[in-house]
Amino acid sequence: MLNNITWDYFPWKIFDYVLRLLSKNNLKMKTNKIIYYAATGLLTLLMLFSISMYIFKHDEIEIAFTNFGYPTYIIYPYAIAKLLGLIALWLPGFKTLKEWAYSGFFFAFILAFFAHFMIGDGEHMAALIALILLILSYIFYKKNN
Repeated sequence: MLNNITWDYFPWKIFDYVLRLLSKNNLKMKTNKIIYYAATGLLTLLMLFSISMYIFKHDEIEIAFTNFGYPTYIIYPYAIAKLLGLIALWLPGFKTLKEWAYSGFFFAFILAFFAHFMIGDGEHMAALIALILLILSYIFYKKNN
């Protein structure tokens, strides 16, 4: 049985293969992808929570929008826009559409932060967390592509 094993399959070939898999570039690439997917996944969960609040707790959101001075008729279109933005973030390809979604979310989170901060309801931290997740997602999206 040992006579059939060639030197090509000896342990140093396996060791060499493992070293190539764990090389700096490959490990860095995997780390970048993990950070990208983690940040985008957490952002998605936060946005889905927001969308579900807009749809299922419409009365509470109406009061919040009135306190901000926003018209209440934009609640459903805003929820749909957020959902379409999330779909654009997760679609492979469509780089221009993805850039527009990132920029739309960026301005939405900046405006949400200042709206919550100025009214003093204490909800500005969620917008800040969303903004940080969005920036992380965008930076590591660019590093992966």
